[in-house]
Amino acid sequence: MRERFGGLVVSCLTLGLLSTTHAQSSAVTVEGGGKEVATASHASGTFDINLKPLPDEEKIAGLKVGRMVFDKQFKGDLEGTSKGEMMTAAASVDGSGGYVAVERFDGTLRGRKGTFVLLHHGTMKRGGDFKVTIPVVPDSGTGQLMGLTGNLTINITNGQHFYEFDYALPEAP
Repeated sequence: MRERFGGLVVSCLTLGLLSTTHAQSSAVTVEGGGKEVATASHASGTFDINLKPLPDEEKIAGLKVGRMVFDKQFKGDLEGTSKGEMMTAAASVDGSGGYVAVERFDGTLRGRKGTFVLLHHGTMKRGGDFKVTIPVVPDSGTGQLMGLTGNLTINITNGQHFYEFDYALPEAP
């Protein structure tokens, strides 16, 4: 059973996330009430990930769930590490399922230091219908990343993990 969940996670990460789109890099000042509030920006780079299955716990009859923890090392516009926990659900049809994960990044975003939390939600349906969203959890930014909003996308090419991050941050004081 654990192998099936590992396969589901790999499928979600390698197939489902390949369908994410790449936004073009831009910087736009968002104004509110005549005052500069935040700058919309784009960051990109690579990351390495290490997945580890968690031990089986009490199971709910008929629910095929697996849990994993992961560690990531980010390079590029995001420099730092993250830790997270993932839960997968396998469907009764091979090739279909979903995952959710919560991940806490600790490091810098273009030189601004702090932490923030990402919330993953992904589904896949046999035949290649993949949907993945990875927004920043509102108000989770700390330090110089307070007020951070945005969405992260992941692309995997030849086994290498790439990220694209469209975000907005209040102007530095």
